[in-house]
Amino acid sequence: MLKSKPKKNKNIKNKNKKKQSKEEQPKLTIKEKLAQKRKATKARQELTNLLSKSGGVGLVLGIAAFFAGGIKLAVPAMMGVIVLALSYQYPRQALLGFIFYVPFAGTVTYLLGGNAILQLAKDGFYVPAVVALWQKCRKQNLPFIIPQDIKKPLFILLGLCICTLLFVNAMQQFNPPPAPLFKTLPKSMPLGMGILGLKVFMGYIPLMTCAYYLIRNKKDFLFVSRVQVVLILVCCLLGVVQYALLVVGICPGTRDAVGVDLFKATLEARCFIGGALVYSPSQGMIRLPGTFVAPWQWAWFLISSTFFTFGTGFSDPEAKWRIVGLVSLASVFVNAVISGQRIALALVPVCLVLLLLLTGQLANLKRFVPIFGGLVLVLTIAIASNPAVVQERLDSFIDRWNASPPYEFITQQFEEVANNTKNPFGNGLGKATNSARIMGPTKLVETYYPKVMYEVGILGVLGFLGLVTALTITGFKTHRKIKNRNFRGYGAALWVFILFISYNTYYYPLDVDPVAVYYWFFAGVLFKLPEIDKLERLKEQQQQVIDVSAEVSTKTKRKQKMAQNPL
Repeated sequence: MLKSKPKKNKNIKNKNKKKQSKEEQPKLTIKEKLAQKRKATKARQELTNLLSKSGGVGLVLGIAAFFAGGIKLAVPAMMGVIVLALSYQYPRQALLGFIFYVPFAGTVTYLLGGNAILQLAKDGFYVPAVVALWQKCRKQNLPFIIPQDIKKPLFILLGLCICTLLFVNAMQQFNPPPAPLFKTLPKSMPLGMGILGLKVFMGYIPLMTCAYYLIRNKKDFLFVSRVQVVLILVCCLLGVVQYALLVVGICPGTRDAVGVDLFKATLEARCFIGGALVYSPSQGMIRLPGTFVAPWQWAWFLISSTFFTFGTGFSDPEAKWRIVGLVSLASVFVNAVISGQRIALALVPVCLVLLLLLTGQLANLKRFVPIFGGLVLVLTIAIASNPAVVQERLDSFIDRWNASPPYEFITQQFEEVANNTKNPFGNGLGKATNSARIMGPTKLVETYYPKVMYEVGILGVLGFLGLVTALTITGFKTHRKIKNRNFRGYGAALWVFILFISYNTYYYPLDVDPVAVYYWFFAGVLFKLPEIDKLERLKEQQQQVIDVSAEVSTKTKRKQKMAQNPL
């Protein structure tokens, strides 16, 4: 009879692998240890010198700012110099700090007094890091525009924007139109408005390159994706606390307001985190800002968070992080209900269904039935315990839809802008951008593509559509190249996010935080995934070769021992 081969013990295999990994790590010589110490000492000295120099310059600038505008201007000025210097010297850490800071920017701004300069604090991390990265790419002959497929549409759009800046904004600056009879034109700086409008319109596109070079391997990718999910969970928990404080009465909200003030978001009603809010339970009116400046920013944070939590919840390689992702997704649903944001209540479920259909995760749904079922049960209990709140939100959404259906609202905005825009290059960059109103009066256009048409004309709209279409197509092709199941699932979620935001025209999320940041940054993450996938497959192949050689070596040694001692 043939003897059956004994099964290999998995524990012995794991032990052998650990031994091999320890053996593979070379022991450092005394010279190498001393070299590492010298390198660490040099890095500390560089950091100390940078802090002392930037701190000195910041102190001088802070003193000057103190006499000009008081302590509220002096502290941001001094800290700004230090942050700019550190961000330029350490671009990787600056970019991570930038991503960490974005969800809490509104809360930090109003905790420190609501200074308008603090709203630009995040760019203190971003701009120096981009400059440092651009210089590094030039020095090492690396491409700065990532991916290369968007290069032509990007330059076409940039050229159209420069034409608007020169032929519209500059003409308004140096040859202003005559004032109407018996009226004076309001003070404005059209050229400054145009520069600021260009920064808002195209300023975050380099984030694709930043993300591409920031993420070097699987470890970096998992760190960024997991930190993003944790940030979402923390923000959502803070949003629940904010709602609870208002319900209990610790924060009065707008309960005591009268007339139209019952329906207006104000900073005086601010509660715990974030900025302006409305909470008038007598009128069934609630609009919470979460950790952001304004309520609608919180709504779009929740909508965008659906994609990232879905990606981690269904595609992270570790079970505990998939659970964290799904818990974060559940918290997004809870906040979509309690925040009073109709757009979030409508789009968060729609985005989830869209993700399930377009990413192919419906086939893998059985793996997550126990966890997913538990989260659905928690949500059901929460809804059952607060039926009045849910019914109130649904009634508000239905009333709003009946009063002004989104498709009619968007069509009306297009018609109004088309009638007021005769120049093919538009009415000027920044002319409909909220953040540019410090330079002069701006027009309120509440939908994105009509807003783009108003500023840069029909040519600018076509240019922007060309850019996002190229980005969407390239993103689809990119995620299809990925072989690893986990990377492919996350890449699919990011591609659906890019697709959804690229052609969305309801409100203007691409103009402000956080979507203006997340759209370009996570596009860069998507374009990096195929390279990480190739690197991981190469490592797996090398590990297989090492395992086979180790197994052969073990068998050879065993045979030699048997030959020496056959008994």
